Amino acid sequence: MALITRRNVLKKGASVIGAAALGSQAMLESACAQEERPKVYFTKDLSAEGLKKMYGLVSGGIKGKTAVKVHTGEPGGPNIIPREWVAALMPSVPKPAVVECNVYYESPRFTTKGHRETLKVNGWTFCPVDIMDEDGDVNLPVAGGKWFKEVAMGKNIVNYDSMLVLTHFKGHTMGGFGGSLKNIAIGCASGKTGKKQLHTPEGGNQWGFTGERFMENMVEGGKAVIDFFGPRIAYINVMRNMSVDCDCVGKAAARPNIPDLGILASTDILAVDKACVDMIYALPESKGKKDMIERIESRGGLRQLEYMKIMGMGGDKYELVEV
Repeated sequence: MALITRRNVLKKGASVIGAAALGSQAMLESACAQEERPKVYFTKDLSAEGLKKMYGLVSGGIKGKTAVKVHTGEPGGPNIIPREWVAALMPSVPKPAVVECNVYYESPRFTTKGHRETLKVNGWTFCPVDIMDEDGDVNLPVAGGKWFKEVAMGKNIVNYDSMLVLTHFKGHTMGGFGGSLKNIAIGCASGKTGKKQLHTPEGGNQWGFTGERFMENMVEGGKAVIDFFGPRIAYINVMRNMSVDCDCVGKAAARPNIPDLGILASTDILAVDKACVDMIYALPESKGKKDMIERIESRGGLRQLEYMKIMGMGGDKYELVEV
């Protein structure tokens, strides 16, 4: 839209005020576009204090009862965000509860009972934890969706005013990488219905949606969540213990072979996920990025970013602000 507008302005101005004035106007519009770029905040401080600092920079829209969507992990999962960091953050969040949904694969977390036992094993005992699909699901609309008109999310999602998407950024077996999008698209989808919608073609293999189609499914699921919360949602990605495997793999996850990088935060989901991907690609070869990039590209993971832009979910040109 900005390019079309600029072209129209230039065309009209050429017959009125001449090339010099047009150059000035183009510079002004370019400066305005730069100012409009979403901010992604970054710190190398991988600690509870660093996490609290990042939250403070993006929490302006967080009000009322707040869902904190975090991957709580399989039993004994080694790579999840440290519980003590989340415990330290919670007093800063209004009326917080950690939220999860049951999973779609074979796991203790397939059932609510097993999920609650896993929460205890993994130390998520310092705050309320809401398994949002414990009592069923609710359909949230997907505005402009190509594949879905609505996606089934955990029923209790509608009980919250705001959402903090607190994500362990890592690789992913199907998505290539797992950032904020994966955390809300798959993580908020109900175990019995929503995750089946995103993963399984009608009458097909359980994991039948792969590649570009799966990425687009995730984006449409994520859009349903984002549209529900509107301006009352923020994103924090923790780039630490980044295996090529998701935390769903638990103890079997491949050993991380790229360095810990820091914590990123934004109110723009596309900007924060793209900034994380950009940081991976920017690493020197000697820092072990080959396996992660192979995982991302072999699954077609970059389509997540492309389709989020198409769906109007954020900006892929961002301002990185180190703090």
